[in-house]
Amino acid sequence: MKTPPKPHNVLITGGSRGIGAAAVLAFAKAGYNVAFTWHSRPDAAEQVLAEARRLAPAGRFAALKADAADPDAVRRAVSDAQAQLGPLQVLVCNAGVAQQKLFTDLTDEDWRQMMAVDLDGVFYACRAVLPSMIHQKYGRIICVSSMWGQTGGSCEVHYSAAKAGVIGLCRALAKEEGPSGITVNCVAPGVIDTDMMAGFSDEDRTLLAEETPVGRLGTPEEVARTLVFLASPRAGFITGQVIGLNGGLVI
Repeated sequence: MKTPPKPHNVLITGGSRGIGAAAVLAFAKAGYNVAFTWHSRPDAAEQVLAEARRLAPAGRFAALKADAADPDAVRRAVSDAQAQLGPLQVLVCNAGVAQQKLFTDLTDEDWRQMMAVDLDGVFYACRAVLPSMIHQKYGRIICVSSMWGQTGGSCEVHYSAAKAGVIGLCRALAKEEGPSGITVNCVAPGVIDTDMMAGFSDEDRTLLAEETPVGRLGTPEEVARTLVFLASPRAGFITGQVIGLNGGLVI
């Protein structure tokens, strides 16, 4: 497989908080130029951008406002990232929303919004970056799914369905793009200690940790390190795979 030019350029969707923010910083520390999208928190995006610049003063970084559910916005973000960094060698599809709700209470809007952000957004981003990657004969696409995309989660049917769709997309795209030197993989986090857990009580968090075989919640940084590895030339023979980061909850 062709070796990419140095330094690598990466676009991360949903990079202003949680796993996405940890990924921006991990890629910055690994020597990548990083563009990331954000949607509703300009203050958080600026903080991540400033920290990336502090960690890697020689790197180039860009924070791009884009709604993952808007195909035109995603296309513009990819174009802007390429204009500021150069051709992209890596795409991390991380932007997503979550919601806990009984299936019988789900509205049409709940369903459409979940699919639009968590699944359609992956399609839009992959579609936008692939022409350049195919031209380079090199690329790494890594998508953030969920253990619920593997097993299904009660009161998260729409979320589970969207994340299962991400897994199917990645497996099929890996077969299609392998001959072009492009790998496509998923990570499927379990219970990760991010602001998405803000609604959980201390008791709930303790119970979740006890249910996890390793006895604790995961961290965004642990997921980010796996993303950096899958983006590296060392992971060139890994494609179409779902890497579980769940502390043993799903085996």
